[in-house]
Amino acid sequence: MLEETPASLKPTKRIVLKPYRIDDAFQERSYATRYELVCERLVRDRLYDAACFFTSNVKNGRRGEYREPNPELSIRNFAISLHARAAAFAQAGKELKVLEAENHETT
Repeated sequence: MLEETPASLKPTKRIVLKPYRIDDAFQERSYATRYELVCERLVRDRLYDAACFFTSNVKNGRRGEYREPNPELSIRNFAISLHARAAAFAQAGKELKVLEAENHETT
């Protein structure tokens, strides 16, 4: 989550960080756009199963209002992915216990 403020939504100046090259996709972009891009890349490059990115401001956030600028990074998609991962983990644990019990019975 990123707080929506004028500073987080306005494009930044060009970044120069010698001797490192800065990816052009991040140049002159707002912090909000950069955060969204990082999350998007982590998921698309399959480094993360899912990521979530949303914004809100102080006034509306207190009422539970938020904005999801990219549907791919929605809270719903993240929750679905997290649930699926947890279910797979739980199932793997059950299968491991069965294998251990079978192994114990044969020894």
